[in-house]
Amino acid sequence: MDCLSTSSPVERIVFMKGAQIGGTEAILNWLGYIIAHTPGPLLMVMPTVDIAKKTSKQRIDPLIESSPILRGLVNDPRSRDSGNTVLVKEFSGGMLMITGANSAAGLRSMPIRYLGLDEVDAYPGDVDNEGDPVSLAVQRTATFSNRKIVMVSTPTIKGFSRIETAYAESDQRRYWVPCPECKEFQILVWAQIRWPDGQRDQAFYECIYCNKHISHSRKQWMLENGEWRAENPSSKKVAGFHLSSLYSPVGWLSWGDIAIEHGLACKDVSRLKTWVNTKLGETWEETAEKLDKDGLMDRREPFGMSIPPGVVLLTAGVDVQDDRLEMEIVGWGRDEESWSIDYRVIYGDPSAPDVWRDLDALLRRPFPHSRQTPDLSIRAVAIDTGGHHTLKAYDFCRTRQDRRVWGIKGRGGQGVKLWPARPNRNNKGRIPLFTIGVDAAKEAIYARLRITSPGPGYCHFPHDRDAEWFRQLTAESVSTRYVRGRQTREWVKKDGDRNEALDCRVYAIAALHGLISMGLQINREAGQMEQLPLKSETEDKPLMRKPPQRQRMVIQSPWMN
Repeated sequence: MDCLSTSSPVERIVFMKGAQIGGTEAILNWLGYIIAHTPGPLLMVMPTVDIAKKTSKQRIDPLIESSPILRGLVNDPRSRDSGNTVLVKEFSGGMLMITGANSAAGLRSMPIRYLGLDEVDAYPGDVDNEGDPVSLAVQRTATFSNRKIVMVSTPTIKGFSRIETAYAESDQRRYWVPCPECKEFQILVWAQIRWPDGQRDQAFYECIYCNKHISHSRKQWMLENGEWRAENPSSKKVAGFHLSSLYSPVGWLSWGDIAIEHGLACKDVSRLKTWVNTKLGETWEETAEKLDKDGLMDRREPFGMSIPPGVVLLTAGVDVQDDRLEMEIVGWGRDEESWSIDYRVIYGDPSAPDVWRDLDALLRRPFPHSRQTPDLSIRAVAIDTGGHHTLKAYDFCRTRQDRRVWGIKGRGGQGVKLWPARPNRNNKGRIPLFTIGVDAAKEAIYARLRITSPGPGYCHFPHDRDAEWFRQLTAESVSTRYVRGRQTREWVKKDGDRNEALDCRVYAIAALHGLISMGLQINREAGQMEQLPLKSETEDKPLMRKPPQRQRMVIQSPWMN
């Protein structure tokens, strides 16, 4: 905030951070300071327009309303022609505009003096084919010699993180704090967090010099007596700050809280990646994305006659092709451990009703569980509508909304969430259409395929999966290319390779996250399921009940026939 003052010679401020640090509060303070003391044109950029609207309503409007000074300077939104809307706030001597990084129009209008870029690692790589949204926004400040630009974000993947790149170009300041015992200064690092065996909530910090145990309650003194030290002081115009959540003030996030979350995430690579980004404020370094399909085949196991005991619920993902439908049914358990319950290929013309009737029969099937509980039904289904026979897919989903048969459309690119906040009804079918982040889903799937021990995130496969199915599941890998001068990641497969098995798994995990967005608490349901006894072998019923037979339906996978 000192560097954001107009009295500071610093032109650009970069803040690479963990969660629960106060980054958003610092930006809000800056907005209030500009309106009250140094008015001018100001642009705030959020990852999407929807997030921009939510931030305006939930953070900026309450900021103005709660401050008598700001309330007197910003036009009353209730008055006619006030100039105060959700995305535009006029005030004496200036204007605040709020937009999303996915809107090229919002990034290229009038010149601005102040630019705030929040969560830049969640921005798309290219906006409306006009280039990098950060570059577009920064260009709007070119006419102001006294401009101020602030970039704030938790980092993502090493080599592709905007905030990491910007921090590397700054003076790279870190916060050094003294030990309460020996008074030696040091940076707080995760390697020095310790806890008694089995008691992560009692985590403490061990001084790297005197090895004394520092309780979380003494952190406040350390923060109050700390100081910023620049590791690259030659950079005069760009000030960079890095803080992990280990610095979170007392009363916000304790070392014990962070240690507990690490314990939950450490066995699931996808969750550990999020923990490293949001708690340590560090980038995640990916290993080779190409998986060993033969190693996955060696993990196949017998599921028995009923749904495995760890399964809590079922989702399905359906891929639509020119001459068939392909579907995977996935069972989910505690911490999103998964079981591939069934994989079906329904041959036929998707422009005709027969294959859709066969699909409906498969989706209505009850599945006997190995615990003493009623048969499971498929809780949610995601059907790809973005490629072949779109209108027929729309028709199928429209009449089955009460069964949570959702139409989805995949979208690639970094920063696209696996499941959107709300559907889009602007389509020919007039159905709720969910745009899912296929890259985010594939990253989660590949991370979990690397987990080698049953538990959180682990993927179980039955004995009847063959080599071709695993080839399809692992057909894609991450490639790096440059788009308008910016390094981007994209998932690609070799020409001629098939990837339907991967697509079906992407849609099945999207359906799960759709349920989570509706309030599903899978671990709570798992706890209830685990209380139920197992059925005896004599009580087991066959897992697969035969669906209505048609000439075009292939019960086994097509490559086995």
